[in-house]
Amino acid sequence: MSRITECFAKLKSQGKTVLIPFITAGDPQPEVTVPLMQELVTSGADILELGIPFSDPMADGPVIQKANERALANGMTLRDCLDLVHNFRTVNTQTPIILMGYLNPIEVMGYNNFAQQALLAGVDGVITVDIPPEESAELLTALRSVAIDSIYLIAPTSTPERIQRICAVARGFVYYVSMRGVTGALHLDLQEVTNRLNIIRKLTTLPIGVGFGIKDSDTAARMASVADAVVVGSAIVRQIENLKDQPDKILEVIGAFLRDLRTVLDTTQKANLF
Repeated sequence: MSRITECFAKLKSQGKTVLIPFITAGDPQPEVTVPLMQELVTSGADILELGIPFSDPMADGPVIQKANERALANGMTLRDCLDLVHNFRTVNTQTPIILMGYLNPIEVMGYNNFAQQALLAGVDGVITVDIPPEESAELLTALRSVAIDSIYLIAPTSTPERIQRICAVARGFVYYVSMRGVTGALHLDLQEVTNRLNIIRKLTTLPIGVGFGIKDSDTAARMASVADAVVVGSAIVRQIENLKDQPDKILEVIGAFLRDLRTVLDTTQKANLF
């Protein structure tokens, strides 16, 4: 059983929602990333999602696009991301880590080499936004050979047939995109999300995380009432951007924000979905 699967099982048994914060590796400075990862865990994160900087992050909105630009300007590469995970693992061997990114850097490194290096670093899961299941065979084989979970996005427009195909190859959990558009978008519709999660749950036993557009305690609470996990990205990265010239304040501000989310998630009543 992977660390991701264990994490979901543990929190489900406690009636809690998994909290997954997202940050971009190397933003605003490489030396901030590992201390920030540690602070996120201390403040209530259950799983960490670490973005691999990329020049054309098509699924991401302007906030995370700018984070990618800052990280790339700092010289961050995929190998540097893996080094950061390795450094984090010297002090934390329990918290699952997911790498989120795009295919090109992984393809350049080579699927098998990437999988081996990710294993050695301590990666638990990988989200590759721009490779559909139909084209994933080689990458999936490499990841499964080292027991790293492959995590896929499900769109609001995905048909039941499409959802079933995605869930057949997914591991760890599936990531439901709560709205049409890019990360950081607005206007979450709880009823629409609830309806879509009901459809997904009929097609898989995997846990379901919900992300895109969760910007504060209110939206986090609404999603926590129906989802197994809540993913918060742009709201965190925006605060990092605001403090990019004051990196010594980042841990305090982000830690306080996450503690508020943790409190809200732990006091949110789960809805009866069926």
